[in-house]
Amino acid sequence: MNRRGFARSLAGTLLSSAALAANQVSGHSDEVTPFPLSVMLWTVFRSLPFEVRLEKVAAAGYKHVELVGEYQHWTAEDFERINRKRVELGISFDCSAGLKHGVGNPAERDALLEDLARTLPIMEKIGCPSIILMSGNIVPGMNAETQQQSCVDGLRAAAHLVEGKTIDGQSVRLLLENIDPEENPKYFLTSVSRGFEIVKSVEHPQVQFLYDFFHEQIAEGNLIEKLERNIQHVGLVHIADVPGRHEPGTGEINYTNIFRKLAELNYRHIAAMEFLPSGDPVSQLRSAREMVARAVAGRV
Repeated sequence: MNRRGFARSLAGTLLSSAALAANQVSGHSDEVTPFPLSVMLWTVFRSLPFEVRLEKVAAAGYKHVELVGEYQHWTAEDFERINRKRVELGISFDCSAGLKHGVGNPAERDALLEDLARTLPIMEKIGCPSIILMSGNIVPGMNAETQQQSCVDGLRAAAHLVEGKTIDGQSVRLLLENIDPEENPKYFLTSVSRGFEIVKSVEHPQVQFLYDFFHEQIAEGNLIEKLERNIQHVGLVHIADVPGRHEPGTGEINYTNIFRKLAELNYRHIAAMEFLPSGDPVSQLRSAREMVARAVAGRV
């Protein structure tokens, strides 16, 4: 057997071993991925009513959706109607974001915890088991080491609020995210390596890292090596290409290799599409999903 044949055999073995946990790709019954795929909803269908947006996501073959506080002004009737729609479509809300305060500023600590405490009941109401936390901006007059420790302290305090909590049978998780300095030059956590140091220092099973490949490619690169070294701390990955934040395959990131590496490392958390489609959103989301399936199956 040559090297290509061996690689394909290995990929097939990885895929078969993950079959029970795999995410079935809608519309292509022979294509599965060993890790579930999601859509960060802020990137697509923004002019449409919320339920229609969910229908479009389902039409593209996805069963998971991530939110950024869209529920802030929902009424009781809205929650009931939208929950009914997501159940009808077989969609789950796997993650949320949008808290106003970061973990890195001690002066915002109480406000952050209040925000989180208010959001947890909403997460329960919509069956959403994880939430993204941000470091916040650089605190004037505070050196990097002190602010890094403040991030650790903030995450530990937040972890006390979710200690032992579950939503729909899943442990509630706090996910720390990196942002690149071009998008926000004032943001503190621009380095994935520093982010992993923070999460490791927190030492809590419900605190993990959101590895955003788009942001890290702009900030520091070397995406796969850092993924390999820290895979046990990765609780979510976000997908978009550089430049332009468009769909995978349009830019400089080799997402075929990244998807293969995720499968090889036995990654089983969500991989969420957070790209701005360069064409029809349903078609581009479907193509991205199919790209993942081809990559992990060893097909170019």
